Amino acid sequence: MNLYKKFVTEKFDEKGVLTDFKIHAPDNFNFGFDIVDEIAKGNPAKKALVWVNEEGKEHIFTFSDIMKRSNQTANYLKSLGIGKGDKVMCILKRHYQFWFISIALHKLGAVMVPATNQLTKKDLLYRFEMGDIKAIFCTYQGNIRDSVNEAVSEYTTDILKISCNGEIDGWNNYDTEFVKFSEEFDRPEGEDGTKNDDIMLMYFTSGTSGYPKCATMDFDYPLGHIMTAKYWHNVEEDGVHFTFAETGWAKSVWGKLYGQWICEAAVFVYDFTKFDPVDVLRMIEKYKITTFCAPPTTYRFFIKSDISGFDLSSLVYATTAGEAVNPEVYNKFLEVTGLKLKEGFGQTETTLTLFNQKNMEVKPGSMGKVSPQYNVMLIDDNDKQVKPGVIGEIALKLPENEKQMGMFAGYYKDQERTNAVIYDGFYHTGDLAWYDEDGYFFYVSRKDDLIKSSGYRISPFEIESVLMEHAAVMECAVTGVPDDLRGMVVKATIVLTSDFTASEELKKELQNYVKNVTAPYKYPRVIDFVKELPKTISGKIRRIEIRGEQPKK
Repeated sequence: MNLYKKFVTEKFDEKGVLTDFKIHAPDNFNFGFDIVDEIAKGNPAKKALVWVNEEGKEHIFTFSDIMKRSNQTANYLKSLGIGKGDKVMCILKRHYQFWFISIALHKLGAVMVPATNQLTKKDLLYRFEMGDIKAIFCTYQGNIRDSVNEAVSEYTTDILKISCNGEIDGWNNYDTEFVKFSEEFDRPEGEDGTKNDDIMLMYFTSGTSGYPKCATMDFDYPLGHIMTAKYWHNVEEDGVHFTFAETGWAKSVWGKLYGQWICEAAVFVYDFTKFDPVDVLRMIEKYKITTFCAPPTTYRFFIKSDISGFDLSSLVYATTAGEAVNPEVYNKFLEVTGLKLKEGFGQTETTLTLFNQKNMEVKPGSMGKVSPQYNVMLIDDNDKQVKPGVIGEIALKLPENEKQMGMFAGYYKDQERTNAVIYDGFYHTGDLAWYDEDGYFFYVSRKDDLIKSSGYRISPFEIESVLMEHAAVMECAVTGVPDDLRGMVVKATIVLTSDFTASEELKKELQNYVKNVTAPYKYPRVIDFVKELPKTISGKIRRIEIRGEQPKK
């Protein structure tokens, strides 16, 4: 059917590499009606979602199923007073109900606010107030329901509470109630209908250097993920795509919803409580996954679990993002599967901005080249483009008289922080990189994390990548510490593997290891062994805490 072609024009070079890409958003685009229902009406039996949990329970939903269940959900929510513009938090882990609810919220014109089940009472209260939350869906599983109850009891505004995947005392029960409503839901018109510039989705960023910001996305935002699914994940219309992400994070809609369904691929979901790499490999083998995306950490666990013992022949493409890919992992995965891991780069505030395309040559360690969807530049502090080999900030040059498709609309109720990143015609990502003569980009660090020592600019990312190759290192974070002579020196905070014990001898061994692999001036003069690294609830390392700084409000 190639539905995605209705929304784009594209050009390719002689090697089949995409060189030009333009999105055409129809008036009042709504993902629920214009994608899900469109596919359901044209091919009702087409597979949309394959869901399995750790107990082996399985559900396979067609696009017709998703249309009907989302309509029932929309009618149910409407009966509870949820309508256009209302902010609805969804703490639903990997439960299949997330897909019914998200599409229903889109159809209603309500604003979906996904959140992780790792939030504390304090986290929730902050989000309730910042996000003007009117209703909340919450999983019965785990302790999150207790944290939500505590937060709701202290919040000054009433919040509609709806339980999912189990009953919570005093809450509305989604699973028993929504099925009582009609499978028909007419598209709202006029003032009740959605417009492309209406807020559809809000994500709280992970807050590595301060309190989380609330990024807003408009109703035409899903079209920006055609690039993600079609040209990075390389999904196939009748394939099964598996992105390893929980629904509380933006990576979920990157890889488990928008682009994949616009490209008419089925989405695979493994609903588990505790991560086990062997179980995930079994899922890939059993369900004949064709395309897979996960952070490098997941691939590292695969390698340690003897990936060669599984039949992964169904895989035709594999992608990764979020951190450095260890050469050992890259090479071992290539050896076992014949697939080159294709890296990409983007933020909660954007869609895919840098990536390795299917027909591009891969340079291991590179995030790839600029997405044809964006005008990406590396700039200095004066907004001037830097030359190849020079570190600069990744910035998106914004079109003057048209909307940048796929980019966030700003931070909710925070014009000051919006203005701090969007100014002088650029969106400033705060991430540093360099590019080579061939146009391949290589990540350096967050701008605040760059280490300046004795006149040198040192990338924490690079040193961490080297240290991670040593058998003693399970995790590490590299930061700068003040030094009277050099201004700053490199410090490595390291979590050791179970086979090694902290000692002065091991410190010297690690320092010499870095000296032998990279330029000697980059080695960590300070090493601190710890049991665990401070992290955000999304798993990102809080270097600001390691440096002993106060978070920014």
